[in-house]
Amino acid sequence: MKPQINDSWLVHLQGEFNQPYMQALKSFLQAEKQAKKIIYPSGSLMFNALNSTPLEQVKVVILGQDPYHGPGQAHGLSFSVPDGVQTPPSLVNIFKEIKADLGFENHSGNLTTWAQQGVLLLNSVLSVEKSKAASHQGQGWELFTDKIIEVVNLNCQHVVFMLWGAYAQKKGAQINQQQHLVLEAPHPSPLSAHRGFHGCRHFTQCNNYLKLKNKTLIDWKV
Repeated sequence: MKPQINDSWLVHLQGEFNQPYMQALKSFLQAEKQAKKIIYPSGSLMFNALNSTPLEQVKVVILGQDPYHGPGQAHGLSFSVPDGVQTPPSLVNIFKEIKADLGFENHSGNLTTWAQQGVLLLNSVLSVEKSKAASHQGQGWELFTDKIIEVVNLNCQHVVFMLWGAYAQKKGAQINQQQHLVLEAPHPSPLSAHRGFHGCRHFTQCNNYLKLKNKTLIDWKV
């Protein structure tokens, strides 16, 4: 698992690949593949979030939990699916909130254009076994993505962190709220969106903050 990662990130993350937890993760993934298990996303897309959004371009971080586990869904960006793939329920609710907040509808579940504008679409866990949600949790990815959040926290200025649900909020607990804007709401899952995700207006709040800090706004239309 020699990483193909954008240099802006690799300079801060290279040392992680020599850590025991990352060596154990590498062994775990190799064993899964040798056992003929199907892993999502493909190896070339596991670090897609980092490669789509270089560190110096990060303006927003949206934290997810782990990749979609259905065929053709995961492509390394949290909440996003490739073109032509049915929009998953949580993303449907995100789009409902965008419509209520900003007044327009989104019709593609591919959020690559967000990533290209500086929205780091980061999952806590970067791989999953086919049809087995959360199957790669506790194998080391969480430590690696904690380091990514730390890198953003320490090296970027005035980033908006969108933390949806208790899992993301716990993971983002160390973010410096004097330096960054942290927005919290329930998870957009159909099980919890009605508890306060709908009506949170995070997208307007995000752009208001970016404007205040003289940064280019995010175009949330896809």
